[in-house]
Amino acid sequence: MSHTAPSGPDRQPIWSRPERGSRGPAPAHSRDAIVAAAITLADTEGLTAVSMRAVAAALGTGAGSLYRYLSSRDDLLDLMTDRAVGELRPYPQVEGDWLETMVLLGRRQLALFGAHPWLLDVIHRPSGIGPQSLAWFDNCIRILEPVRCPVAAKFETIAMMTGVVSLFARRESAAGAFSFAGVDLAAYPHLVAAFSQPSGPAPRADLVERTLRSLLTGLLLGDSTEAG
Repeated sequence: MSHTAPSGPDRQPIWSRPERGSRGPAPAHSRDAIVAAAITLADTEGLTAVSMRAVAAALGTGAGSLYRYLSSRDDLLDLMTDRAVGELRPYPQVEGDWLETMVLLGRRQLALFGAHPWLLDVIHRPSGIGPQSLAWFDNCIRILEPVRCPVAAKFETIAMMTGVVSLFARRESAAGAFSFAGVDLAAYPHLVAAFSQPSGPAPRADLVERTLRSLLTGLLLGDSTEAG
């Protein structure tokens, strides 16, 4: 019997399937324990270290036993992603300013990527949407209720915010990898001119906050008639 699950849109999400198959001996582990072991492995050794065999070894069992709970590694990655998204709880309450709350959520996303760098490699893969991810979207839509614009624009903005935050997270993870230090810029006059200009006063807000504010207001208020 093959352990490969259908891929793409025809693959049934893991959350709509029973916790384990009805056949075989009584379960020795829960789905939650398997996911927790996989996340620990990914946090310490990276996503490439996460295989059904490696996770089974961490639990002190054989790889075959995991297939009583999961059909494939894709199932495991889906569960890991949704579990990590759940760490964004508890969600902040809106205190009259949806923009401030959304910026706070963006910062929480950035911290989540810092805690689980492997998330950057899995969030763009085709996958099912789990209960924690649905709760995240539901919460964002709740926060954006005062903004009068099409709901499609709200969903696009939420997705764009996640994409932009992931870019900042990648930049932080690669800090120091890119620098002009020690490079002869004589052949690049525009760079020379740019670096020769006075730096000016420091921005009142850091780049993450300024970017999130510009993104959110630009996408949501461009066509809206009223902002909360």
